[in-house]
Amino acid sequence: MLIHPWDAPHDDCEWQRWLAVHDFGQLAVNGLPGEPPHVQPLHFVHDPDRGEVLAHLARPNPLWPALLADPVVTLSVVDDYVYVPGPWQAPPGTPSEHGTPTSFYAAVQLRCTAHVVDDPAEKAELLNRQVGHFQPEGGSAEAAVGEAPYGRLLPGIRGLRLEVTGVRAKFKYANHRTEEVQNRVAAELSARGGPRDAAAREQLMRRRRA
Repeated sequence: MLIHPWDAPHDDCEWQRWLAVHDFGQLAVNGLPGEPPHVQPLHFVHDPDRGEVLAHLARPNPLWPALLADPVVTLSVVDDYVYVPGPWQAPPGTPSEHGTPTSFYAAVQLRCTAHVVDDPAEKAELLNRQVGHFQPEGGSAEAAVGEAPYGRLLPGIRGLRLEVTGVRAKFKYANHRTEEVQNRVAAELSARGGPRDAAAREQLMRRRRA
């Protein structure tokens, strides 16, 4: 992922705050020799204090042999993306049709070393942490080894602890454009009102204020 200086996060807090509310991504695992990479969509919990990501997958998932052969993986998360028509970005004093179309998006890529969790008690603890994140209002029984309702299901999954070893983050929202162009793009996003337009506009304005 190319990251120009103007698209880089201002500090670690910026990408961490964004990732805290974007907890669904794609886990990329190198394939075995002669195979393509595996790309697995999944919910996850990022714990910046421990420098780890928690997730789990079904035991029959075909990526396990590849992950065990090479535990270096990438977790990719992308959101707040929109298409920006060329005329919106035309430099001041130039014909609108000379503007360059582009994409706006936020992206975080976590490079990780994967650790597979097969111990039943550790899997139960991992699952309970995930449920606590996604379902803070409660309403579900805790997972416990040998106890209903989830104890009998534990053998059917494998847990993942992804040790974060590197981070690449990008917020591509016209930070290198003039204020006039940024204002035009913000106004056009408001007028269009399509999916993610409001989120993209907020990113543009937030980055400009920072």
